[in-house]
Amino acid sequence: MAAFILRRLLSTLPVLLFVAVFVFLILRLAPGDPAALIVGDMGTEADIARVRQSLGLEGPLPAQFLHWVGELLRGNLGESYYFKTGVTELIAQRLEPTLSLAAFTIVLAVLIAVPLGVIAAARHGGWLDRALMGFSVLGFSVPVFVIGYALIWVFSLHLGWLPVQGYSRLSNGVGPWLSQLVLPALTLSLVYTALIARVTRAAVSEALTEDHVRTARAKGLAERAVLMRHALANAAVPIVTVIGIGIALLIGGVVVTETVFAIPGLGQLTVDAVLSRDFPVIQGVILLFSVVYVLINLLIDLSYVLLDPRIRY
Repeated sequence: MAAFILRRLLSTLPVLLFVAVFVFLILRLAPGDPAALIVGDMGTEADIARVRQSLGLEGPLPAQFLHWVGELLRGNLGESYYFKTGVTELIAQRLEPTLSLAAFTIVLAVLIAVPLGVIAAARHGGWLDRALMGFSVLGFSVPVFVIGYALIWVFSLHLGWLPVQGYSRLSNGVGPWLSQLVLPALTLSLVYTALIARVTRAAVSEALTEDHVRTARAKGLAERAVLMRHALANAAVPIVTVIGIGIALLIGGVVVTETVFAIPGLGQLTVDAVLSRDFPVIQGVILLFSVVYVLINLLIDLSYVLLDPRIRY
């Protein structure tokens, strides 16, 4: 197991290197000059050249990349062009809202989706099964920002139950923290609930056709015990896989949702950095997201050993 983990961690290095090179080149080759944005419309060519020199953008691309990698290996992600603050400090400041939103979303989605999928599989072809399939199609089809604005109109503007936008840190109290997270988490979780519920239904439906399930029923086990102990347990691997994929996909959803609800997290930071052509911040955030994605995939692979004793590494 230790050797497998070591091999997987070493295999991530080329992936992270590719991501670093790709993001670095795309930012430099894309239209737009951060120096021109900094000096503004009244700046001269001399002003722009001076700012580019101070930002380290005048040298050849290979030299710029090697300098950035060298600083990265020393734990320095650089300094933001726009915020004039270290990228590491900026990420640390924005980490709590994003982690809170992602954790709340995935917990809410799993608690709703897995029971729904199991019940739909147990009543295959019934009205609940058909309703779940319709909900899945709707969840995949409607954009996240449309769901967000619809929920804001209903629960904030019409009913007045929840705040429209913003974020309250956990240190300010659990109540304000939860009230600010409910709408954005519900917005994101609708998409992942549809995905997880559909996969759960398919996996449990397949497990219910296995011989050991028929044997359990023949022994007189209650249907609930058959579903939980035999069907759901044997369908755990694909369910855990899609939950892990959902966590990874949250990266894209968080960017949109944080913008809609004005949450000062990493998603909003990414949008601000892209609009201001803030290269160090964009590179740092994308690299962080890449590391998280790789670690989630590793944890999913390791969980297979616990879920299915037949799997060995």
